[in-house]
Amino acid sequence: MEIDFSKLGHNLEDKLTSKMLPHIWCSGCSLGTNLQSLVRGAVMTGMDMDKEMVMISGIGCTGRASGYVEFDGFHTTHGRAIPFASGVKTGNPNLEVIVFSGDGDLFSIGGNHFIHAARRKLDMTIICTNNSVYGLTGGQASPTTFEYSTTTTTIDHNLRPFNLVDLALGAGADFVARYTSAHFKILPRIIKQAIETDGVAFIDLISGCPAIYGKRNGYPTADYMVKNFLEASVEIEVKEDGSHLLSENTRVEFDRTKGYTKIPIGVFRRQHR
Repeated sequence: MEIDFSKLGHNLEDKLTSKMLPHIWCSGCSLGTNLQSLVRGAVMTGMDMDKEMVMISGIGCTGRASGYVEFDGFHTTHGRAIPFASGVKTGNPNLEVIVFSGDGDLFSIGGNHFIHAARRKLDMTIICTNNSVYGLTGGQASPTTFEYSTTTTTIDHNLRPFNLVDLALGAGADFVARYTSAHFKILPRIIKQAIETDGVAFIDLISGCPAIYGKRNGYPTADYMVKNFLEASVEIEVKEDGSHLLSENTRVEFDRTKGYTKIPIGVFRRQHR
C-alpha cells in the first residue's frame, strides 16, 4: 500500500520538517516517540522555537533527529555534539541549546566532553537516547551495554556498563533524570523542566532498539520491549539535590533471558546554579 504523506496531518507538523518525513528509523524504534516527546516538551516552555532554540545531534541513529525538526539544528561529527553545543551557547548565550544524541556518541568518544560540560555548568540540555548498542553500524557493544548482553562484539561477556545517572550526578549536572521511551505521557513535562534549568540538564532516556539489540537479547517484538520497560520501572524518591543517592539506588539491572528487571526512574537532582 502506498501512502501519500503530503496529505497526512500531524498536530506538531509546524515543528517538524515535513519534506524529510517519513523518517528512516526502523519499525518499532523508540526514536520517533522520543523526538515527539522532545518537541512537545519544547512547545510547553512557551519559547519561540524558531528564534530561541537550537538542536544539536551527533553520529548514529539518533543523530538524524536534528534534520526532522523545523527549528535550527546541526548534525555534527561523532562524539562532538557537546563541544559544538558549547560553541553555540558561548557564541549566543540567549539561545536554548539542546543536545539530542545516543549512548555511543555521547559516552564513548564523547564521554570526556560530557563530564566537563557538567562540571563547567554551561547552560544546555542533554538528552541521551540510551538503547545500549551501536544500532546504526551493526550492533556493536556501547558504553551502556549490559554485562551479559549479546552484541556483535560481545558474544558471551561484556565489561560493566556506565551508570549514566551516577556519572551525571558525580560530574555535577544540575538536573539529572531517567525515564524510558514508554513514559511518553510524562516525558514532555520532564523535558520542559530540563530545558528551563539554568545549567547542565541531563536525561538518561532508556530506549528500545528491537531491530538490532532486541532480536539478540530476548525481545521478540517492539511492544514486548515497551511492556518490559513499564514493568521494570521503579520510581525513586530522592531529595532534590540528590545528595543521598548511591549507585545501588540508580543502577539499571538487566537479565539476558528476562530483559530489564529494574529501571530506577525519576528526577534525581534538580537545582539551579
